[in-house]
Amino acid sequence: MTTLKDFQATLITGVDKDLADYQGQVVLVVNTASKCGFAPQFDGLEKLYEEYQDQGLVVLGFPSDQFAKQEFEDDAETAEFCKLNFGVTFPMFSKVDVNGAQAHPLFAWLRSETGGFLGDAIKWNFTKFLINRDGEVVHRYAPTVEPAAIEGDLRALL
Repeated sequence: MTTLKDFQATLITGVDKDLADYQGQVVLVVNTASKCGFAPQFDGLEKLYEEYQDQGLVVLGFPSDQFAKQEFEDDAETAEFCKLNFGVTFPMFSKVDVNGAQAHPLFAWLRSETGGFLGDAIKWNFTKFLINRDGEVVHRYAPTVEPAAIEGDLRALL
């Protein structure tokens, strides 16, 4: 059975990261976009991360430019924007595709785990996926769901 531990991604700093490093933690994966109208959700995501990281939560941000070209071209610009404007300290990764033939394997798996055989396409930025300590996807949240609304589900897994 495939779980989060079976994937690797590149951090926004250019370093490859085995997602198996997050095994045993509750993980919230989010496809982000700096210039999106939902970007203020970075504040809520950071708040959740700060409040629950000592209990085993990690938020993983994956910038994507697939929706209305709302991400910077350069990863360094994205990292600076997220840090300066929202104080983001949770791990951010290099820009990825979340849909289509070039979708990062992690997002192809996340979609398949929450949307049937081919997986429902991600409709917009700030779609969120909650993963339990065993690396299994337990919930998918629409972009309109504020991070604070996820807090009860997070606490139940922690």
